[in-house]
Amino acid sequence: MPSFRIESWKAIAPGLETSADWQRWLCDPGAIDRQLGKIALPGVPALMRRRFSATGKSAMAAAMPLVEGVTEIPSIFASRHGDTPLTLTLLEGIARCEPMSPTSFSLAVHNAVSGLFSIVRKDTSTVSAIAAAHGLVLQTLFEALGQLQDSDRLLCVIYDAPLPEYYQARRDDPAEPFPWALAMVLGNSEGESFRLEPVAAREMPRDALYFEPMGLLRLLSGFEECAEFEQPRGCWRLSRVRA
Repeated sequence: MPSFRIESWKAIAPGLETSADWQRWLCDPGAIDRQLGKIALPGVPALMRRRFSATGKSAMAAAMPLVEGVTEIPSIFASRHGDTPLTLTLLEGIARCEPMSPTSFSLAVHNAVSGLFSIVRKDTSTVSAIAAAHGLVLQTLFEALGQLQDSDRLLCVIYDAPLPEYYQARRDDPAEPFPWALAMVLGNSEGESFRLEPVAAREMPRDALYFEPMGLLRLLSGFEECAEFEQPRGCWRLSRVRA
């Protein structure tokens, strides 16, 4: 079965920025403010910081500490919706026959955050942007496994945020309860070993605080030995491999 190693990880959500923060919350999950507070991006120039939305800043805040001191590393940025608030603003402007801002358009495309990430780091490594309506974490892992056939290590950044109110009644999947971002450095030689394998499909339990990487975060934090992810055509289990 496909296997890989996770060298390091970092997750960001409102009020949750360290591994200790996440461990405390995962022990007793409770409601989280839907808004992100001020996010410091010390490695990003001020002029560039203004280009990031709150969602983009959370993705950068999760990713940048993991690659500090690393000159080049291939990366995968994955989000179901991307910067939907900005996209909706552009669409509303079109409906009012207003001219579209080229800058706003460039920041609304799905690979905007990954592009800004590579510019900030001056990193010319391969960058992939993924959008998956279902199974975002699983699709990111599939892409990572493929890239690890040619690269020894890579960065995965998975992020999302609640959709604007306009779209809430039109969605057919669980709503994001709050903005979040999860970054991981995956490799073939360093870190904890994990195995991904198909299992029998089953209905996943969900509650008001469900968000897709929750099982993965419980696995990374040591609360579980495996996490299961569903997609329309099956279910897959990610398990820690003990020596």
